[in-house]
Amino acid sequence: MQKPTTNKPTLIPKMYCNLFGHDFQVTKKVTYHVKEYTCNHCKKQLTTNSNGSLIELTPKFREINAILERIHNSKMLRSKKKMVGSSIY
Repeated sequence: MQKPTTNKPTLIPKMYCNLFGHDFQVTKKVTYHVKEYTCNHCKKQLTTNSNGSLIELTPKFREINAILERIHNSKMLRSKKKMVGSSIY
């Protein structure tokens, strides 16, 4: 019979975050205003919503951020091509 294992490695970071709060770092810049954040201790992931407040990063918001990033990057590429093509020396 096996002994039940405890999740001590995941319990300590969660306790730390409960006591001192999360330590979020930007992990991905989707656009200038939308970013994804991850806590250094408990690995909780957040993103910014349409109002600019932080919300939990669910699969739905991952998909939204991926599409938003693709649109933003294509827009930036078009903008750069337009500026390079229209510059006169």
